[in-house]
Amino acid sequence: MAVKDSRSGVGRGLHGITASNSNTRISATRIPNRLASGSPVAALASENLGLNSERMREAMVQRLHAQGITHDQVLAAMQLIPRHVFVDQALASRAYDDASLPIGHGQTISQPWVVARMIAAVCNATMPARVLEVGTGCGYQAAVMAKVFAQVHSIERIRALYDTAKEHLRLLRLTKVRLVHGDGMLGLPSVAPFDAIVVAAAGIRIPQALLAQLRIGGVLIAPEGTSAQRLIRVTRTGASSWDRQELEEVRFVPLKAGVQT
Repeated sequence: MAVKDSRSGVGRGLHGITASNSNTRISATRIPNRLASGSPVAALASENLGLNSERMREAMVQRLHAQGITHDQVLAAMQLIPRHVFVDQALASRAYDDASLPIGHGQTISQPWVVARMIAAVCNATMPARVLEVGTGCGYQAAVMAKVFAQVHSIERIRALYDTAKEHLRLLRLTKVRLVHGDGMLGLPSVAPFDAIVVAAAGIRIPQALLAQLRIGGVLIAPEGTSAQRLIRVTRTGASSWDRQELEEVRFVPLKAGVQT
């Protein structure tokens, strides 16, 4: 196997994040979250949000654009998917903050910037069609991807989260997402190859099984590391070669093998 390594870290000041178990970017850049009220009630709006949900999503998307997310289809998908549906009702008022939030079982729903960044990072000149997500969690990232890609497969190792994600996606009628309860480190060899793979948990290294399930020309993005983590973007360049690029510093929950029932 030949792996070409290049670094492309952004030139921003960094500081620590207080949450020790969160899917978030580590960055000193904070853009104020100005939220207005008064928009029409979304069909699936939480009681905690009422009239604010659509306007909150619009403000979130404007913030993402200001933070460097410029992919039109990704931004449109972030605008369409109601993030508050995927969090506990007690946290619904924070659903559109630029922060990760707990979803139980030691897991989190990723920071909106991280979701948008990772999805945009696997979009080449030719839009990926078949995409694998490792780590479904509550289903939010899979829901956003369903508005961007033609076919989404997603693996979740924790049965309770798998069941929760399945219900969320059913509620939103996102039938193109195919959920699997299984070991994400093994991928889905029966469905491979994939045009893109998005990994929502950090391992010491990216599993070779996932790299092998990329088609040639396909792109994988994943956090890598333990205490110090970075997003890694890998492009498969040949039968036994991959090009590796280091991106931003992040902090993700750990990637684990096996399943939890």
